[in-house]
Amino acid sequence: MIADFTRTILAAGVTTLLLAFASLVLATLLGLVAAYCKLSRSRFLRSGAQVYTFVVRGIPDLVVMLLVYYSLPSLLNQLADNADLDIRVEFSPLFAGIVTLGLIFGAYMTETFKAALMNIPKGQIEAAVAYGLRPWRIFTHIVLPQMIRLALPGFTNNWLVLVKATALVSLIGLQDVMFRAKGAAEATGKPFTFYLVAAGFYLTVTILSMLVLMRIAQRFERGTRELSR
Repeated sequence: MIADFTRTILAAGVTTLLLAFASLVLATLLGLVAAYCKLSRSRFLRSGAQVYTFVVRGIPDLVVMLLVYYSLPSLLNQLADNADLDIRVEFSPLFAGIVTLGLIFGAYMTETFKAALMNIPKGQIEAAVAYGLRPWRIFTHIVLPQMIRLALPGFTNNWLVLVKATALVSLIGLQDVMFRAKGAAEATGKPFTFYLVAAGFYLTVTILSMLVLMRIAQRFERGTRELSR
């Protein structure tokens, strides 16, 4: 019985990883956009990005998740009713989890990317503009490689915290590792055993993530050392 429940818990790891990676993609995109907005000359964009990071980081993660999963669909349905639209909005736990974690960690990624962008020498970008390079080529060939190297420590920390935060989505019914572990613990009366299995899963993902990201960091640092010689 224990082996069967363990396999069920670990099989849900696919859902947990899907949630984590999809949230990371959204958080990265939001972080990049908001970081550029914070460094923009436009006061409107700077203020909007500042409000976004301040509000999201000031509200508990669980509250944001409940707002997205329960309150937002209710609000949209009420607006649809007021407009006499025959539509009903309902979010799946996976979709709500991705949006919630993406919003939350997008705010943290914003500060990570902003700090990285501010540490890139402006002279390099000015020289690229003087040579007539287009903005996209400047970003991909000059800004992005340096930003990755500078942002990688903060990015790594945010990713590791995000992986652990996926456990919160089990509270709105997502069949992830934590949800299955809770079900197995209640069915067998052995919470220590199955919560330990869940802990082992998250710890394994953390260790593998650190190894991969450390290799990436070493590669970028090696390239920097070679250029400095």
